[in-house]
Amino acid sequence: MARDTPVQNRTDSESNDTQLPNLVTIVGRGVPSNYEVAVDGDLEMLAADPVAEGTVVSGGVAEGSIDVGVQRFRFSGEMANVRLVDWNGDQAPDSASVPTVHVEYGAPQR
Repeated sequence: MARDTPVQNRTDSESNDTQLPNLVTIVGRGVPSNYEVAVDGDLEMLAADPVAEGTVVSGGVAEGSIDVGVQRFRFSGEMANVRLVDWNGDQAPDSASVPTVHVEYGAPQR
């Protein structure tokens, strides 16, 4: 017997704003880099298929890679930790190549 996996309904934007009111955006700078984002609440990637984006989301933690483009996550609670490393393993702020991170509390649904 197959076990059903629960799926969140993302079409109810008002409910999503209430439950995951905050937004974190990671912007790649053209250099392959890795990131880890941790929050003290729930975290959800705003992508049709996080695995295709090379991102693993588990509870309040997301780990992934980015070189160009933007990856966004909605979350509840507070930002707990952000770790960024470039392709050489150099961490921010020692490397100017790591992605930038923007955190917006109470961000409207876009």
